[in-house]
Amino acid sequence: MLELLSDPQIWAAFATLTLLELVLGIDNIIFIAILVDKLPPARREWARRMGLFLAMFMRIGLLLVLSWVIGLTKPILTLFEHGVSGRDLILLCGGLFLLWKSIGEIHQSMEGTEGVQSSKVAATMQAVVLQIMLVDIVFSLDSIITAVGMVDQVAVMVAAVVASVAMMMFFAGPIGRFISAHPTIKILALAFLVVIAVVLIAEGFGHHVPRAYIYSAMAFAVVVELLNIRMRRKGDQPVHLHASYAEEPERQKS
Repeated sequence: MLELLSDPQIWAAFATLTLLELVLGIDNIIFIAILVDKLPPARREWARRMGLFLAMFMRIGLLLVLSWVIGLTKPILTLFEHGVSGRDLILLCGGLFLLWKSIGEIHQSMEGTEGVQSSKVAATMQAVVLQIMLVDIVFSLDSIITAVGMVDQVAVMVAAVVASVAMMMFFAGPIGRFISAHPTIKILALAFLVVIAVVLIAEGFGHHVPRAYIYSAMAFAVVVELLNIRMRRKGDQPVHLHASYAEEPERQKS
């Protein structure tokens, strides 16, 4: 253990894996923010932390069965002249579920107050936590397979997962509250999840789409929307006239 702690290459691998988990966890954080928004405000933080906490143990469990995870990349059937592996099936099912969930949320948001109220009533704590855990498996599968090729030490992988989940817990709250407070940002987040769902389905059929392109486009859209929000806030502020302009009508009357 002391040799691991004193090896700079191990620390570099740990930092790289942690950063990888965080980058690939952006879509997971957004999905969590959408899910917990259905719950009462007092229970959102608990559901967010509990979902991520249980998902962390599921990720560690996947790391402890690395041979099974690696075996998921072997084709088990042929679909449309494409060899489909266990990983592909998980990505397909996860993409279809995410697509159905995101489009449903957009539909409810477009319905207005009644749609939002009905969706919040239908949500339960157990259902939200379970969905967080299931989607986390889909989102973390690629990062775990990538980690296998980068590091040989399982302990380093587990430490990176724990560190990344801890940081996700820290960032998930502020991001979730920001999305909940701005309806236009929420629609952007849902549109981002629709794109991610389509990418997962495409990867399930063997068509790889670099996530960097998607993240860059989404970051640009968020920056533009933040500028719009700032402009709207300035437009809502009352205009204060200078004292000399305010006294001008009185001078004309005299």
